[in-house]
Amino acid sequence: MSAHYNHFNTLRKPVITEKSYTLTGEANQYTFKVAPTATKNQIKDAIQAIFEVDVQAVQVMNIQGKEKRRGAHLGRRTGYRKAIVRLKDGQSLQVSDEV
Repeated sequence: MSAHYNHFNTLRKPVITEKSYTLTGEANQYTFKVAPTATKNQIKDAIQAIFEVDVQAVQVMNIQGKEKRRGAHLGRRTGYRKAIVRLKDGQSLQVSDEV
């Protein structure tokens, strides 16, 4: 399957944290920020098309923005949608190079 324009709109960027690196090593899972309207099937299709790997499972969660205060003013950061993608055994991604 070839990558389509919509696949690149579905995946926003990889989430690079200590926890995501731990998941990568232990469970062969990769974490991405995705479009707010993206479904599990769209995320799975995008990963398979862009990286040419087989996806075993996709977990999706909505992260709420944090409240932040600057002096007397109270504001809120924007939230985002996060997907954790599990690949089949023996496959891996070079996330930092391709996204």
